[in-house]
Amino acid sequence: MNISFNNIDVIGNIINENNLYQHYHYPEMLNRYSSNFIAFKRMPTLHEFLEAETLLRDFHAKHGQHHVEFVFPQDGKPTIELIEYLNKQEYSISKNELYVIEPQNFPEVLANKDIQVKKVSRETFKDYLLLQYEQDLTYGENFAREKQNLLKHHFDSDSIIQIIAYYKGIAAGAVDVILTDGFAEIDNLFVVESFQRKGIGSRLQKMVMDSYKDRKVILVADGDDTPREMYQRQNYQYIGFQYEVLKVYN
Repeated sequence: MNISFNNIDVIGNIINENNLYQHYHYPEMLNRYSSNFIAFKRMPTLHEFLEAETLLRDFHAKHGQHHVEFVFPQDGKPTIELIEYLNKQEYSISKNELYVIEPQNFPEVLANKDIQVKKVSRETFKDYLLLQYEQDLTYGENFAREKQNLLKHHFDSDSIIQIIAYYKGIAAGAVDVILTDGFAEIDNLFVVESFQRKGIGSRLQKMVMDSYKDRKVILVADGDDTPREMYQRQNYQYIGFQYEVLKVYN
């Protein structure tokens, strides 16, 4: 089974497509960068990038959006000329990495009676929403509010499973699992800062492994962040990388 970034779920609608790129738009969450962007099918020349940049900037301006984001093809690095332009225009440049694991290869996790991990139910959904809202405030109040509507929609979906972790009865972390053909994608895995280094993140992942033993588990990690090192220690296999660039306008 070939695994690539194409297996990663994208929340958004393709509203325009040609030989060079796909244009994603999600009117329900205009402030969600990863739902409103252009994904290149091949590495663009500087001239092609400038044309796409103008198109996306104009489109977003009409919809009251104050950003542009572009995703480049897997395992491709922008040309030196393009990198120089992006740096000059003060784009933030990041590299994501794709990982996969067979559930049985995930390390054993020590039991801890202080940690409870469970699928979100109607009884725990309020805790889950509040936990997510507090995390999302980092990106602004509007984003946090819009995200609540998305999470409520996901709660009723058969293909998205929401999982919450409690530490001594207090909501401490969560993860979403996106189910597609043959895959379980770990998305939005986090542990509240004050509860980190207690094994909660590992317990959340173990719940995924135990629940979907018949699927390959995939996730995307920030190529410059420390969690990727944790995934490598946990026996995830590296598949490839993908560059993306973002510019937010005042």
